[in-house]
Amino acid sequence: MCWKPTVLRERGWFIPGRGTKKYKRAGTQLVCAVLSLHVPSKSANPCGEQVNNLVSRAVPDYTKQRTLQKLLLIGYSGSGTSTIFKQSTKNHRLGARIGARVCSNLSSVEVLVGHRARFLVLSVNSGGGLRKQQGFRKQRRNRICALSKVETFSSNGRLLNSEKTQLGQPSGCSPSSSQENYSESFEELQSNNYLRRLVRNGELEEGFKHLEGMVYRGDIPDIIPCTSLIRGFCRIGRTKKATRVMEILEESGAVPDVITYNVLISGYCKLGEIDSALKVLERMSVAPDVVTYNTILRSLCDSGKLKQAMQVLDRQLQRECYPDVITYTILIEATCKESGVAQAMKLLDEMRNKGCKPDVVTYNVLINGICKEGRLDEAIKFLNNMPSYGCQPNVITHNIILRSMCSTGRWMDAEKLLAEMLRKGCSPSVVTFNILINFLCRKGLLGRAIDILERMPKHGCTPNSLSYNPLLHGFCKEKKMDRAIEYLEIMVSRGCYPDIVTYNTLLTALCKDGKVDVAVEILNQLSYKGCSPVLITYNTVIDGLSKVGKTEHAIKLLDEMRKKGLQPDIITYSSLVGGLSREGKVNEAIKFFHDLKRLGVRPNAITYNAVMLGLCKARQTDRAIDFLAYMVSKGCKPTEATYTILIEGIAYEGLAKEALELLNELCSRGVVKKSSAEQVVVKV
Repeated sequence: MCWKPTVLRERGWFIPGRGTKKYKRAGTQLVCAVLSLHVPSKSANPCGEQVNNLVSRAVPDYTKQRTLQKLLLIGYSGSGTSTIFKQSTKNHRLGARIGARVCSNLSSVEVLVGHRARFLVLSVNSGGGLRKQQGFRKQRRNRICALSKVETFSSNGRLLNSEKTQLGQPSGCSPSSSQENYSESFEELQSNNYLRRLVRNGELEEGFKHLEGMVYRGDIPDIIPCTSLIRGFCRIGRTKKATRVMEILEESGAVPDVITYNVLISGYCKLGEIDSALKVLERMSVAPDVVTYNTILRSLCDSGKLKQAMQVLDRQLQRECYPDVITYTILIEATCKESGVAQAMKLLDEMRNKGCKPDVVTYNVLINGICKEGRLDEAIKFLNNMPSYGCQPNVITHNIILRSMCSTGRWMDAEKLLAEMLRKGCSPSVVTFNILINFLCRKGLLGRAIDILERMPKHGCTPNSLSYNPLLHGFCKEKKMDRAIEYLEIMVSRGCYPDIVTYNTLLTALCKDGKVDVAVEILNQLSYKGCSPVLITYNTVIDGLSKVGKTEHAIKLLDEMRKKGLQPDIITYSSLVGGLSREGKVNEAIKFFHDLKRLGVRPNAITYNAVMLGLCKARQTDRAIDFLAYMVSKGCKPTEATYTILIEGIAYEGLAKEALELLNELCSRGVVKKSSAEQVVVKV
C-alpha cells in the first residue's frame, strides 16, 4: 500500500494538518521511551505512572502534558493500564522493536495529535540533509513512519474506540504485524468512513442500511457517525429510528458515550416525548452528565411539570451529578411561573449556599418574574443591586425593565433608563429601540417614534422590519396611507426588506380605505418579492373584495390559496358567504355554507347572520327564521345582529307593524339594546 499523505487522505486516514498539536524533539524521546515500556498485568499500574513521569520530564507545558498522557494511555483508571501499542504481549514486543528502530534511525520525530482523529501519527524527519539531497517531494513521500489507531480524546472530550495497531512501511521502518489483521482493520476503517460520508451528505436511510450491514459483518461501528445518524433522525422527528440506531450500536459491542445518549434524549424532548426521554435516561450504560439532566429538566419545566422536574433533580443529586448554573436557572424560571418569585428566591438562596454562583441569565429570569407580577419598582431595585451580587446587568436585563415600563405607561422612566444604560456603557440593542418605538406608536406619538428610529444608527443599531412595522401600522391607523407608503420606500432603500407582517398591515389599511385593487396588485407581487402570502393575507384581500361586490374575484383567490397549500378557515368562508348574500346570490352563499360542514369547519354567528341577511334581502324571511332555528339547534347562540337582521327582513316584506312589536319585546327582554332598536326603527 502507498503511504503518501495524499493517498492516505483519500482513503480516509488522518493526516495532520489544521487542528493538530506538534511535539518535536521531546516528543521523539517520549514516544520511543513509551514504546519500550514493560506492559504490566491488569492488577498493577506502574506503566501508567512511568508514562506520566516521562511526559512530565519531556514536555514542560502542563496542557500538553495532559493531552499526551491521555493519548499515550488507554483505559488508565488507576487499576490497569495499556500503552498505545499494547494489544497483546506479541504486539508489545513489536512496539518495543519499532521504538528501538525509530530511536536509532531518526534524528527527529514529530508527534502530531489530531483533536478529533483516531490516530497518533509519528512524522519522520530524517535530518536536514535529506531535503537538500533528495528534494522536498521525496521527503514528503517518506514522511509517514507509523500510524497507530489509538483510544484518544476528541476536541469535545469524547473517548474514541481503540483498535489493533497498524504500522506503515516506508523505507527505514519496521513492517506491520500480520497482513490479515491489517486488512480487517482497514476494511472496518473504510466502512466507518463510508458511514460518516453518508451521514454528512444527509443520506440517513442509506446510512442506516450500511450500519446494519457493518454489524452483520461483525464490524464495530464508530460512535461519532452513529451519533450524527441519531441526530439526523431526531431532527426530522423519527425518534423510533434513532432509538433503533442506538440499539444496534449497543448490540454491536460498541459503547455509546454520554453525548450519544444526550442527542437521543434531546430528540425526544424536542418532540415533547418526555416519558421516552426518561426511559433512555434509565437505560444509559454510562453515567449521565449535567447536560443530560438539564435537557430533561428544561423539557419538564416547559411542559409545566415542575414537581416531576424536582424529582429528577433529587435523582441527579443521588447520583452525585451536581447541578450547574443552567440547572438552577431552568428551575428558577419554572418556579417563577408556577409558584411565584418568592418561592424562586428560596431556590436562589439554595443555589448560593451550594456554591453555585448565579449568572446574569439567572438574575434576568428573576427580574422578568418580578415584572410580570407587577412589581416594577422592586425589579428596578433588583437591577441596581446586581453589581453588589458580583454580576453586571446586560442589555437583556435593561430590555426587560424597559418593556415593563412601557407596558405600564411610564415613558419618562423608560427614557431615564435608556440614558442610564448609555452612561454605564451598556450599549442598547435593536430590541431596546424596538420596544420604545412600539410603545410610542401605540400611544400615537409617531413623531417621537421616528426620532428614536433615526437615532438607532448612531448607536450602532440597524433598524429591522420590527422597527418599521409599528410606524407603518400607526400611519395606516390614522389613515395616512401616503406616509405609510413613504416609509415603506424608505425601509426598502435602506436595505430593510418588508416581511409578511408589513404587507398584511398595508393590505388591511388599503382594504378598509376601499383601495382593494391596489391591495390585489400588492398581493400578486408578494411572491416575486420573496415574501410568501399566508392565510391572514388572503383573508384580508378576500374580505375586502367581498365587501365591494367583487366576490367572483374573491372566489378565484380562494382557489389560488388552495393550490398553494393554504386551507381556508371560518373567516375565509364568512367573508365569501357575506359577499354573496349582499350581492343577492343567496343560493351560492348557502352552498358555501354547507361546504363548511364537509370541510369540518364549524360556522359561527357571523356566518349564520350573513346567510340570514341574504335570505331577508331576497324576501325569504320564512327561510331566514328556519335558519335561526337551525342555528340554535347547532349550539350557536344568536347575537343582537341576528335579531335586527330578522326584524328588518320582516319590515322589508311590508310587515312593519309586526316588526316593531317584535323589536319592542326583544328590547324589554334585553336582547336588543335601545340604541340598536332606534336605528332599526329609523330603517323600518
